[in-house]
Amino acid sequence: MASFTPLSQSQSLLSKAHIKVASYKSPSLSSLNLQSSFAPKRLHLQFKVSVFNNKFGRMPLRASVVVAATTAEKPKKRYPGEAKGFVEEMRFVAMRLHTREQAKEGEKVAEKPEEKAIPKWEPSVDGYLRFLVDSKLVYDTLEEIVEKAAFPFYSEFRNTGLERSDALAKDLDWFREQGHSIPEPSSPGITYSQYLKELSENDPQAFICHFYNVYFAHSAGGRMIGRKVAEKILNGKELEFYKWDGDLSQLLQNVRDKLNKVAEAWTREEKDHCLEETEKSFKHSGEILRLIMS
Repeated sequence: MASFTPLSQSQSLLSKAHIKVASYKSPSLSSLNLQSSFAPKRLHLQFKVSVFNNKFGRMPLRASVVVAATTAEKPKKRYPGEAKGFVEEMRFVAMRLHTREQAKEGEKVAEKPEEKAIPKWEPSVDGYLRFLVDSKLVYDTLEEIVEKAAFPFYSEFRNTGLERSDALAKDLDWFREQGHSIPEPSSPGITYSQYLKELSENDPQAFICHFYNVYFAHSAGGRMIGRKVAEKILNGKELEFYKWDGDLSQLLQNVRDKLNKVAEAWTREEKDHCLEETEKSFKHSGEILRLIMS
C-alpha cells in the first residue's frame, strides 16, 4: 500500500542508486489561473507524493498539486413579501404608498393637497353620484377586458365574485328612483378606462397591477369610505356596491391564489415592472375618489 516517505530518506536512496530524477518545481500562486468572475473564498493547496517499491526501497514517483477552491454563492435577494407570494409584494408596495393617516403601514409623506387628510368630511350627493358613475365605467372596463382575454391568463379572473358592475347598476337605479339625475361619466373615469384598455392589450403585467389594486382597495378602504358617506348623506343606507355574495375574505383569497399562480411564470423583471405601476394605479383611483367631495 502506498504511503508517505520522509524527504530526507528518499534523497539518500536516490544518491546511493545513482538514479537521476528531474526536480519538480511547485507552482506559485501567481502562476495559477485564478482569473474567474467567481473569486474563491478559500484556496487549499495539497501536495501529494506517490511512492513505489523496488529493491532499493521506497522511492517517490512524482509530486502533484491539487488546488481546491470553494466559491460561496451570493445569497439570492429577497423582496419584501416575496416569501408569501407575489400578491404580498403588491400589497407591500401599495401600503408603502399610503400615508400614516391612511394606513398604519404607510410610509409616504403627504406633500400635495390631495394627499393630505380632509379636515372636514363633507360629501355631496351630486359628487357621490359622479364617483359611482365613474367607478362603474372602470369596473365595466375591467370585466370586459377579462372577458375578451387579449392574454389567455386574463380568463382566470372571470366570475371571481368581486365584480362590481351589476351592484353599481342597482345603486344608480335606486338613486334614480329617489329623483336624482344620473350624470354621464366624467374625465377621471373616461381617462382611466381608456388607459386600462391600452395596458391590457400591450402590457399585461402593468394591467394586473391595476386589476389587483382596484378590487382589493375597494374591499378595504373603499368600504370604510362607503360607511362614512352613508352616515353623512344616505341616512346610513348601505349600497349594493359594498355588498358581496358569499364570504368576502374567501373570494379575495381565491383571487390571491390565482394572481400568485399567474405571476409564477413571470421573470423578476416582469414582476418589478408590475410593481412599478402601483403609483399610477393610485393616481387614477384617487382622481375618481375625489369626485365625492366635488
